[in-house]
Amino acid sequence: MTDDDANGELTLRTLAMPSDVNVNGDIFGGWVLSQMDIAGGIVARERAKGRVATIAVDAMKFIRPVKVGDILCVYTSIARVGTSSIAVEVEAWVRRGTEGARDKVTEALFTFVAIDAEGRPRPVDP
Repeated sequence: MTDDDANGELTLRTLAMPSDVNVNGDIFGGWVLSQMDIAGGIVARERAKGRVATIAVDAMKFIRPVKVGDILCVYTSIARVGTSSIAVEVEAWVRRGTEGARDKVTEALFTFVAIDAEGRPRPVDP
């Protein structure tokens, strides 16, 4: 797979660090999930023109491990917009080593709800 195979826009890039490893020496899946949530939240917030909160993560599928030193690239695309919710397709890819080989490592569908200052759902413009 190449970067050209990624769906959506590059929303976030970050470096996998030694402090993020699990007991097997791979990057902890929760760290990857967190980066994906951040990227999805950026897109949802822009679309909602304000605060959003994550309400669901569906169809999370880990394909390959992330290693220390990999550059994690997170791509996003809006799948649907409801009355107050926004579903964002999120893919995580890594660039490995100095040769820049790219591998898709995981994907999921994140759902966010637009919220007002009090944390209550609010409408999203169609």
